[in-house]
Amino acid sequence: MSNGAYAAAYEQSISDPNAFWGKAAEAIEWATPPATILDESRPPFYRWFTGGRLNTCFNVLDRHVRDGRGEQAALIYDSPVTGSKKTYTYAALLDEVARFAGGLSDLGVEQGDRVLIYMPMVPEAVIAMLACARLGAIHSVVFGGFAPAELSARIEDAEPKVIVSASCGIEPTRTIAYKPFLDGAIERSSHKPERCVILQRPQLAAELGERDIEWQQVMAEAEPVGCVDVEATDPLYILYTSGTTGRPKGIVRDNGGHAVALAWSMANIYDIGPGDVWFTASDVGWVVGHSYIVYAPLLVGATTVVYEGKPVGTPDASAFWRILGDYGAKAMFTAPTAYRAIRKEDPSASLKEGHDLSGLQTLFLAGERLDPDTYEWASQTLGVPVVDNWWQTETGWPIAANLRGLEPMPIKPGSPSVRVPGYDVQVLDDTGQPVPAGQEGAIAIKLPLPPGTLPTLWQDDERYVSGYLSVYDGYYLTGDGGLIDEDGYVYVMGRTDDVLNVAGHRLSTGSIEAALAGHPDVAECAVIGVADDFKGQIPRGLVVLKAGVDADAEGARITRELVQRVRDEVGAVASLRQVDIVGGLPKTRSGKILRKTMREMADGKTPTIPGTIEDASVLDRLAGVLADTKH
Repeated sequence: MSNGAYAAAYEQSISDPNAFWGKAAEAIEWATPPATILDESRPPFYRWFTGGRLNTCFNVLDRHVRDGRGEQAALIYDSPVTGSKKTYTYAALLDEVARFAGGLSDLGVEQGDRVLIYMPMVPEAVIAMLACARLGAIHSVVFGGFAPAELSARIEDAEPKVIVSASCGIEPTRTIAYKPFLDGAIERSSHKPERCVILQRPQLAAELGERDIEWQQVMAEAEPVGCVDVEATDPLYILYTSGTTGRPKGIVRDNGGHAVALAWSMANIYDIGPGDVWFTASDVGWVVGHSYIVYAPLLVGATTVVYEGKPVGTPDASAFWRILGDYGAKAMFTAPTAYRAIRKEDPSASLKEGHDLSGLQTLFLAGERLDPDTYEWASQTLGVPVVDNWWQTETGWPIAANLRGLEPMPIKPGSPSVRVPGYDVQVLDDTGQPVPAGQEGAIAIKLPLPPGTLPTLWQDDERYVSGYLSVYDGYYLTGDGGLIDEDGYVYVMGRTDDVLNVAGHRLSTGSIEAALAGHPDVAECAVIGVADDFKGQIPRGLVVLKAGVDADAEGARITRELVQRVRDEVGAVASLRQVDIVGGLPKTRSGKILRKTMREMADGKTPTIPGTIEDASVLDRLAGVLADTKH
């Protein structure tokens, strides 16, 4: 562990959070400075910066324009699926946001009202989010293209006064009409919005109904409005966790803690500041999009890239290289899945030729465990540090990371590095006691959680406590298992429900996947635990081969080698006997592999298929494979 800037910051953040976060809060402009930094009056409902008043939109736009950044690029929109590009300066983005806020106000939206945003990756999605923040309204962004049942559940829970949507979303091979999904969701919901604002896209216009009004008309008739100051503890947004069934969990993010934490993270974790170009390849429907496409880069006066495309297929595996080169990005943030997809299509990275990536200093990856093989490939391909960071929708910003702005540290493949200041991360045994360094257990965070994390769930304090705080007294349960080594590096081995119990031995799927992923012919893989009468559970491996590897000719050899690799690297105790070569793995649109769904299929159960699935046909193609369990 370092004895330098990181160690001092981490120690202060845990022993004196008032001093640490009070200092960090100076990066934010307050209408009224907070009276209390950490409010401990009602545990476990800790609050940050009580008594403080601010406006988040003012902090991401107005103050930069006022301070001379008006002509700098704030947002670059690049859409290979529509063949369009557009750059918004801070002044131009402020004008659009202030005008749309005026339009929402004309439709009756006031402070505290909810506005649901159901849009593709277009600048108007960002404009709508910031317009809500400007009014003190609470936005809830739902991933564009969600099916009516998923969308309806969120409308029911958030009770939006207005819904902002678009006529369609555009995929590489198809155009998805949003309006029928939206109409179907409203029909199913007992709550009806007063108005729906529809952005008409030229690729597919929507037919409007009585409650609908075009975005273009709203903007034409609106006058710009100023910022409404809110309490630091007032909600900025609700974000529903993906793949939920029944009543969804609405993660609440407050205004004050969110602004302070994200500004701190940009400088200290990502080393991004005023004028830097920052490319996050995600979607505004996910937490990464909220935090690191929209709010964090604009809070610090950087330039953010909004990309409507895919890592491959728009048009090919050179898409990211083009963006990085065209805009001179200093750093990039995406999911490991994206780089696995690029590697599968172009293993030698030959498509990188001709793109000037000399401005790139760091690649950040998060969202799925970064297997060492993907880490090595990305490191060699880009020649820059590849930095894993680990966090959750609930926390809103990293729990563990390599703090490139505060004090860069040696990278250990397989670890997102160290605990981020503010997060008192512990690894606990079944009785709630911390385990020795190097020993696996449940990863938990001692309360209070730092600013920017969830203070509760939307209108459901009870569920917040029972779902996150009830297993270990005084701790937030992450739901992940792992360990902290003797150097203080955190290793996240997978969701605790991805821990296999093989003949009484607890094994993480992550360690077996790391062994499979290290094979030179494997592009990506997943391990699931299948019910077994004798051993309780046995692991099964599913692997996707790299482009150009002949599965018919080489498959038998590769599967033999994979079984042996696991035996050599994890041990015979893993009992891995079956590895299947498949054409693709089922994933959510944010890149998470649906291990639970595959496990249920393999066990002969009716699978839970989340509405966030990227391509349901992958499951159809896997059905026969998963049903064939060889004992």
